[in-house]
Amino acid sequence: MRTVPRHLYPFDGKRIDIDGHSMHYLDEGAGEPVVMVHGNPTWSFYYRNLVTALSPTHRCIVPDHIGMGMSDKPSADVYPYTIERRVADFGRFMESLQLEGPINLVVHDWGGMIGMTWATRNPALIKRLIILNTAAFPLPQTREFHLPLRFTRTRIGGHLVLQHNAFARGATHFCVKRRRMPKEVRRAYTAPYDSKSDRIATLRFVQDIPLSPADEGYALISATRDGLVHFRDTPTRIFWGAKDFVFDDSFLDEWKHHLPEAEVMYFTDCGHYVLEDAVEEIVPEIQHFLSVPVA
Repeated sequence: MRTVPRHLYPFDGKRIDIDGHSMHYLDEGAGEPVVMVHGNPTWSFYYRNLVTALSPTHRCIVPDHIGMGMSDKPSADVYPYTIERRVADFGRFMESLQLEGPINLVVHDWGGMIGMTWATRNPALIKRLIILNTAAFPLPQTREFHLPLRFTRTRIGGHLVLQHNAFARGATHFCVKRRRMPKEVRRAYTAPYDSKSDRIATLRFVQDIPLSPADEGYALISATRDGLVHFRDTPTRIFWGAKDFVFDDSFLDEWKHHLPEAEVMYFTDCGHYVLEDAVEEIVPEIQHFLSVPVA
């Protein structure tokens, strides 16, 4: 992968073996743990500003999923790129940390389904939740599957993702709305995916989205939805970009239904990469949220 400038990503990552595959992760700072779970096609780079801000007071832990970021990128014939495997990998990773006490969990995009599935299976380990444009439930009944994602699942769409890195490159343009992403930041986001063999996960994540009960993984995401009841009283902040072309307000309505006590900060001019668009507002809000004692 291409080198990412140190001034953008000033961290020395660590590695753990997950069933023969090397998972890269950040482990910065000390104190109460904050575990951040990214989605597709991002990687731990997405949380760089939050890690920098929180690491003086908290232990910030950010894994790169297998096939993403600086983790190994195995071929599809040796690694099953499925949501069930993602959750299993994350569980193995969390067990390896041997953390004491509950954690603060931050989730975005596919990180919501992965992180919250693990959380519903381990509700006693969750102290606070921070949710950024994501889902932990099936596609809302009022929402049709987004056309660009549907196209990505076609033969031509898959070709564009694997041959031209269309998914990761496109995201750096279309997932921010408040301001244009600087070129060096766009290059950093796409750096891990600079060859066809390194782009398998970005395609498989889209292909693996369960849309109906007949799809693999649908039972898992349905169980995760049902398990959200465990967190109705968990301190939760939701930061939502209104101009997200995938996770639109129908997804936010679902979160409000399942977690009615959650406090929502709604950004009318921000997109899917809400932490990029609204970093100046979100980071201080999270710092304050984590400083408030939990009864």
